[in-house]
Amino acid sequence: MFVPLTPLEFRERAVKYYGKKVGVVDVPKRFTYLEFDERINRQANALKLLGVRPGDVVSYVNLNTHHLLEAYYAVPQIGAILNPINIRLAPAEIAYILNHAGTKVLVFHSMFLPLVEKLREQAPGVQHYIIIEPNGEWPEWAHEFEALLSEASPDYHVDLDAIDENSVCELFYTSGTTGPPKGVTLTHRTLYLHALNAIAALSLRDTDTLLHIVPLFHVNGWGTPQFLTAVGGKHVMLRKVDPTLILQLAQDEKVTRLFGVPTVFNAMVNHPDVEKYDLSHLKEVVIGGAPAPSALLAKMEDLFGVKAFSGYGLTETSPILTLAYVKDYLDTDVETRRYYEARTGIPVVGVRLRVVDNEGKDVAWNNQDVGEIIVRSNVVMEGYLKDPDATAAAIKDGWFHTGDMAVVDEEGYVLIVDRKKDIIISGGENISSVEVENALYAHPAVYECAVIGVPDEKWGEVPLALVVLKPGMTATEEELIQFLRERIAHYKVPKRIEFRSELPKGGTGKILKRELREPYWRGYEKRVHG
Repeated sequence: MFVPLTPLEFRERAVKYYGKKVGVVDVPKRFTYLEFDERINRQANALKLLGVRPGDVVSYVNLNTHHLLEAYYAVPQIGAILNPINIRLAPAEIAYILNHAGTKVLVFHSMFLPLVEKLREQAPGVQHYIIIEPNGEWPEWAHEFEALLSEASPDYHVDLDAIDENSVCELFYTSGTTGPPKGVTLTHRTLYLHALNAIAALSLRDTDTLLHIVPLFHVNGWGTPQFLTAVGGKHVMLRKVDPTLILQLAQDEKVTRLFGVPTVFNAMVNHPDVEKYDLSHLKEVVIGGAPAPSALLAKMEDLFGVKAFSGYGLTETSPILTLAYVKDYLDTDVETRRYYEARTGIPVVGVRLRVVDNEGKDVAWNNQDVGEIIVRSNVVMEGYLKDPDATAAAIKDGWFHTGDMAVVDEEGYVLIVDRKKDIIISGGENISSVEVENALYAHPAVYECAVIGVPDEKWGEVPLALVVLKPGMTATEEELIQFLRERIAHYKVPKRIEFRSELPKGGTGKILKRELREPYWRGYEKRVHG
């Protein structure tokens, strides 16, 4: 018998078998799964009262609050499409998304009221605005979230068998290197199967508690509402990415798993009071969004006594593709284990992954030949919204082309060496910025760094390192260059090093290399490799 696949099934399961358990924590609020369920129903009914119909888009400009977590089920259960928007985007970018998606209702946190007031003129198609947690009065053109819920019914029956599993459930916009953001469409079937893949790969159980470090509008953030709910785990919301708050919540809520980008964990392990916190319940840390330096993974393991390893995925793949779990027979000693944990990993069950050269042939598993990662899986997006050309360019012969360049070792572990656009080609030699950054991170004074290609009359482009030093520590340009010369090939060593007080970051804390690169290339008609 055919049963439609939909993540709405996970919410029903959690309520049925874990209803009395606290499933969501948004300090100081705590909700059991039964209470979570009632709020989902009220939000769904409130949206219906505003005229939201199947296929309509409901957008959210919000922090990681319980309201957005509830929307992951409230919106699709009425057949509408959920569209969480990156809060770090400029007003013009958000307006573009609202217009391109055809957003009918915009739900926003009160702290973004000044932004939304600007958007009202730029996105005239939005019919209703709903404000969350207003401080005092709110504008007459906006509905208040809790007031809407109080007027809506707490009852709602979802006919899971009537769901079209191939209909779009969620819509996320991802920024490309050129042009406006592209809307990634993820279906009910795609999200359901991704959750099963993640549950199997991560061995998730109802005993797991996850702190939502990654914003729910971002890659690696949205998978958790499905797979953690499915097993009856506990969600702990994080409204602000702050290392002190992360450590405090991880201790108080007995968090067992953390997902995040390297910069966030780097801030945690370098926190002056890190050893005062009890993180004995923490079991695993998965670092994604950017390559994880082996030194950071080692420090996480030593400090917290956890498994710390890399993971990899994209917006277009729901997102998880690989995890750097160490095969049992390879876990022979600390050095070997940490080598594999710092790799990009091997594909999770349900993902077919290849690394191919320019002719589409698989590269040798020699840890040297570089190729592009391509994948074939049920977790790959339906396509880019209203952009068949971009979809056709990304998905060829059933394989999604990631644009990520990697090598493969003899055990099949992939290691991303750069994005296609980020590889620095200097005098005909390919230089991996990731390799140089990892070498820099091994220096005791380096807190953060980014290596970018900048124009050079002789070599076309050369590597430049931008470095943030740890508080109270010093290092000179000459010292760091000599440090690198002892560790990597001389042609890979940056020609110069600039020190910064901080590096620009996106919504998850990922360093924005494109923003760093821009000033150096301004005025050039053609970029050598960009």
